[in-house]
Amino acid sequence: MHIQTRNLSTDIKLPKNLFILPLKEVVVFPSMVVSVYVKNIDFIEQIKQKKVNNELIGLVAYKNPEVKIAFHTGTACKIIEIIMGHGPDAVVLVEGVARFEITKILQEAPYIEAEVAKIEPTLIKSEDGDGLALEIKRLLETISSLGRPLPEEVIINLNNLNDYDQLCDLAGSYLSIPLKEKQYLLEMRDTLERMKEVVRQLSHEMRMLEVRSKIHSEVEKEMSKTEKEFVLRQELKAIQKELGEEGDPERAAEMKEIKHIEEEIIKAKMPAEVEKIAIEELKRLKRIYPISPEYNVTRNYIEWLYLMPWNKSSKTKIDIKKAKAILDEDHYGLKDIKERIVEYLAICQMQNKPGATIMCFVGPPGVGKSSLGHSIARSLGRKFIQMSLGGMHDEAEIRGHRRTYVGAMPGNIIQNIKRAGENNPVFMLDEIDKLGLGNFQGDPASALIEVLDPELNHSFHDHYLDVPFDLSNVLFITTANILDPIPPALLDRMEVIHLAGYTEEEKVQIAKKYLVPKQIKFNGLEKNPFTIEDNAISYIIRRYTREAGLRDLEREISKICRKVAKKMLENKGKTKVVAKKDIAELLGVEQFIEDVKAEKDAVGVATGLAWTQAGGEIIFVEATKMPGHNAVTLTGQLGEVMKESAKAALSYLRSNAKKYNLKDSVFEKIDIHIHVPEGATPKDGPSAGITIGTALVSLFTGVAVKRDVAMTGEVTLTGHVLPIGGLKEKVLAAKRSGIKTIIIPSENKKDLKDIEAHLVKGIKFIFAKTLDDVVKNALHKSK
Repeated sequence: MHIQTRNLSTDIKLPKNLFILPLKEVVVFPSMVVSVYVKNIDFIEQIKQKKVNNELIGLVAYKNPEVKIAFHTGTACKIIEIIMGHGPDAVVLVEGVARFEITKILQEAPYIEAEVAKIEPTLIKSEDGDGLALEIKRLLETISSLGRPLPEEVIINLNNLNDYDQLCDLAGSYLSIPLKEKQYLLEMRDTLERMKEVVRQLSHEMRMLEVRSKIHSEVEKEMSKTEKEFVLRQELKAIQKELGEEGDPERAAEMKEIKHIEEEIIKAKMPAEVEKIAIEELKRLKRIYPISPEYNVTRNYIEWLYLMPWNKSSKTKIDIKKAKAILDEDHYGLKDIKERIVEYLAICQMQNKPGATIMCFVGPPGVGKSSLGHSIARSLGRKFIQMSLGGMHDEAEIRGHRRTYVGAMPGNIIQNIKRAGENNPVFMLDEIDKLGLGNFQGDPASALIEVLDPELNHSFHDHYLDVPFDLSNVLFITTANILDPIPPALLDRMEVIHLAGYTEEEKVQIAKKYLVPKQIKFNGLEKNPFTIEDNAISYIIRRYTREAGLRDLEREISKICRKVAKKMLENKGKTKVVAKKDIAELLGVEQFIEDVKAEKDAVGVATGLAWTQAGGEIIFVEATKMPGHNAVTLTGQLGEVMKESAKAALSYLRSNAKKYNLKDSVFEKIDIHIHVPEGATPKDGPSAGITIGTALVSLFTGVAVKRDVAMTGEVTLTGHVLPIGGLKEKVLAAKRSGIKTIIIPSENKKDLKDIEAHLVKGIKFIFAKTLDDVVKNALHKSK
């Protein structure tokens, strides 16, 4: 709101009725020019009409904006200008001309109109009035000189302003007082009493400003005194030095600190160019007054320089035999993964430095990505740093802030290296796939390229340090759940190592060797340990968890430990062994159905295999038909790619109807509905193509699909089956669900070599080139 003041004549006549514009937290006085923001379209239309007719409007303040109750006294105003905004809003420039009182509300919607009466002055001229007027002018001039300046045109016209009420209005618009007190000043009828109230308020404001001015002067005086004392103290030190007298304690402490910093710089064994910068900064520090804020900024920077581990590193050499033993000790299974890590460490041993590639462990949650990093650090005898990148949006979190910013700090990379105290730790960058996208604060993914690229990280440049730091000795490892969100330029710097889910047999062994002992210790049961039978662990895995990793299994084991501890404390006896029959009592109702092979075969229902971030899953594709108009409905939160696969499968079936002994008329006057259950879970991808095609063939031929046969593969319009990814995860899902036969694209036959023999044992694989091959093996024999 912009406010000016003008002189007005006192013979303003008000109309009987006025359009009322209510205001929030503003009291308008006559002689004020005010800009008001209006966003009510009905109000704007009325204001436009009043402007055209050169009519006045009334401005009244709200008592309470929340319940929209207004005061009954306001100011009549002349409309000077209307400035329309981009939307249904406007800024209205008005000039206050006279006070009024609302005598009757005529209407409240769509706009407010009221009957009003002008408030006339009760005193034109008197000695008391003249005296009060002079006092008001004096107070206004005094306050203006104390830091609340009046507009220039007001100061010029102040001495010529003789109208008592206009003088009160001017003071009212100028005073910094609460809204209710301003409204009281606007409502006062007795001119003499109103002038006395103005004098009282102005006197109070003048006293407040005088106190503030006094405090400000004392602070400035104290600052000047401090600076003067510092200069005198420096001169005194020089005199004492000439006389050979002992210096003061403050100077001694200052010199001791400078000497300590100098020693630390030498001890740090920095690179020559960095040491040169540190010494220059130290010389600058000596010239800065200790009371200056710049002193602490410079000292902190020098501390960061000499505390960095420029020449400190772990002296442990890489021993691949020891590394292999530790990996086997810490992790069950993961044979190929551990073999690849040992190969990587062998290259590091040959080169006597970290390899030229960065390992990126990719897999579902809970499969041991982070714990592999711990094991690598333990096998190398190095410090381990783990830094989460999830949700990081600011480049400064990687590179740091420049020292020109208040409270600037190095980035997390440099901070963690300093915390480790050596320049060759194992540094795990966790959740790299959840790194935030770049914005006005910079792109953290681009900053990470300099960190991870071996061609660049030998001279990593942090904005705060502003000197290169060698990260080439750091063994960087990254982890991710999926690869899609990782920018290609960043992914190119890493070697991806996929970690699939665990089989049931592996989970049983991991639970026995690691999870149960860990939870017994965590829950304070070391003195009263117990065991869980193998078949009980298998039962928990099948009926209480459905995951690729181990986190849910560990939670269920922890729950058993708590139940056992509670039972023991309630004097109900100690538990030595937890059998399968005890699980239901300890963990409650089963959460999952064990497998699907016991279900009956059905027409139009096929079993597929899908890949998710949590590992592999089995899905059911259901198809049904009904009388209609050749419409196709797809439900179950299917993505665009999956919808296209369904349309391709249907088109193939229609174009090859004779092959399946179907007449063309069978597709006429019917609607087809394809549904994938668990509709709350989004699904997408092309690998469900042959599953949808099989369900449709079954639907139209009336031949049931074998429910113990699962399938995965993309189908084309010509019926060819294309290869898919995530085969190991899908095989694990099938094994968990009791599937005995899996149909996969023939081109995926080579991928079975990468899957451990015990995982595929007991499963029959059928390799399909076309949808006909799938149908022949998935459907029951028909006449």
